[in-house]
Amino acid sequence: MESIKTQLDKILLKVQRPARYVGGELNSVVKQHDKVDFRFAFCFPDTYEVGMSHLGMKILYSQLNEMDGVWCERVFAPESDMEKLMRENHIPLYGLESMDPIANFDMIGFTLQYEMSFTAVLNMLDLAGVPVRSENRDSLAPLVVAGGPCTCNPEPIADFIDLFMLGEGEEVLPELVNAYRKAKAEGLSKAEFLKIAAHIQGVYVPSLYEFSYNEDSTIKEITPHEGAPAVVTKRIIKDLDKVYFPKEFIVPFVEPVHDRSMVEVLRGCIRGCRFCQAGFIYRPFREKSPETLNKNGWDLTCSTGYDEISLSSLSTSDYSGLEELLDKMLVWTDKEQVNLSLPSLRVDNFSEKLLEQIAKVRKSGLTFAPEAGTQRMRDVINKNVTEEEVIRTCTTAFQGGYTAVKLYFMLGLPTETNEDLAGIVDLAQKVVDLYYALPNKPKGRGVTVSVSLAGFVPKPFTPFQFEPQATMAELQEKQKYLLSCVTSRKINVKYHDSKTSVLEGVFARGDRRLCSVLETAWRSGCNLDGWDNHFKYENWMQAFEACGVDPTFYANRTRSYDEVMPWDHLDYGVTKRFLIEENKKAHADAVTPHCRLKCSACGANKLSGGCNF
Repeated sequence: MESIKTQLDKILLKVQRPARYVGGELNSVVKQHDKVDFRFAFCFPDTYEVGMSHLGMKILYSQLNEMDGVWCERVFAPESDMEKLMRENHIPLYGLESMDPIANFDMIGFTLQYEMSFTAVLNMLDLAGVPVRSENRDSLAPLVVAGGPCTCNPEPIADFIDLFMLGEGEEVLPELVNAYRKAKAEGLSKAEFLKIAAHIQGVYVPSLYEFSYNEDSTIKEITPHEGAPAVVTKRIIKDLDKVYFPKEFIVPFVEPVHDRSMVEVLRGCIRGCRFCQAGFIYRPFREKSPETLNKNGWDLTCSTGYDEISLSSLSTSDYSGLEELLDKMLVWTDKEQVNLSLPSLRVDNFSEKLLEQIAKVRKSGLTFAPEAGTQRMRDVINKNVTEEEVIRTCTTAFQGGYTAVKLYFMLGLPTETNEDLAGIVDLAQKVVDLYYALPNKPKGRGVTVSVSLAGFVPKPFTPFQFEPQATMAELQEKQKYLLSCVTSRKINVKYHDSKTSVLEGVFARGDRRLCSVLETAWRSGCNLDGWDNHFKYENWMQAFEACGVDPTFYANRTRSYDEVMPWDHLDYGVTKRFLIEENKKAHADAVTPHCRLKCSACGANKLSGGCNF
């Protein structure tokens, strides 16, 4: 039988970007088969370019490969041209490092970053020759596991995954791997191991939980079996200065979406924006020290040769040591001609000094996220940003030589009116007018204000988890109205497809009854749904109809405070009581101070042993 490598030699010149599929990049890890007793396939259910941009995958890949006897390999979803040739030539999905079929590995792990990647998970399992449903996989190997932000509500994909890891992976994944190796050595069955794994904090085994339903189709009860815990609590890393971080990253052959080194400055968020799932599920707020971050950045620059470092987090300008860190890093980044990138800047703490430090290294467009166009709407979502702060920040940027600003907003927020939509355009116009009113604006250049609009999707573990999502027709009407308000050519408006937003809303708050819809849609050809050129909306609607499931039940109705949510048996730190109180405050147009000003008793600090402020 021909090896996969030999088979690939015959087809790779027929596909776009063949370097996606060959491995062998700088800093990739290849081990001898007879030196390992555990093999892990780290699967990213999207293309190589997207997966190779993901920091979490880089961290866990390196960490697992530093464990004796463990070999972690990368696996990405092939594009349609490559998949077609793989199926025609009977080439199974393989690990990039060894070119071995992942069906022969001990564990196949998926990172679930986005609900629209769920069909790619099923497609990758099928392409590997692995039965997609957990109940049809009897042996211990390969065990199919998953982690990532979408595991905060894993129910819509629960029938296909043997276990989920909730929260941060640097501790729980090695612990799970070692428990598996022990079970393998003892000859335990899959069922026996899953009962053991269910008692590791942060591990959720869906087959050990039964859902019952009321007559109105809401959930009546979630019942654990076989001694599984009633509530599964996520894992967090308490001290980020002691957490594992690699000294080197793989340098890809094909340019990824984010082609640079990344260091993570903090986890969590102090802000409490009521629409933002990441801001709640990654709590409590924790920071790395400037010394640790400076060393992380230097190590990666030396090992990869990248000429750009991104200081990554949910809100980098909330990092308390940012100016100290920049002072330390600029000592050597200037000398080595390395750019510093600061995503996720806040308009309410963007100082002239920070601008000066950024401008020393790079001068491009700046991006800010007011999220809503009127102060009332910003109070509803608890954005805690005023129009004056937006104008002041743009003034600072323009006076510093910037001529392009991108502003992010959302459509379809709870209580939103046409006045709020018109306010988005009004704010953008004020930024344009501000530029031309400045006496010391950059000479000879005009200003560009880009307005980017995303449809609001209610997410689990947010105060808006109870809210209805706007229907597709409502979102399209809002887009149409907003565009009618634009009168200046200096304002560019872009918005996301409302069809994908609606489907994202269904799966974000769905339950296990969606598993049959997911499988039906995948079998009808749905895959890589996050990409416009792959998304098949009609197939999805046919899948809902074939399975007798109404998508509006999940996306477009208000949920009562006492309704049992599909994720109520999972504990991400923030209490349901707190989310209810925040929802009530939203409807009263009332704000909650951020964590540094006052602890709002969300509950997350119990995971780290007390308040961090």
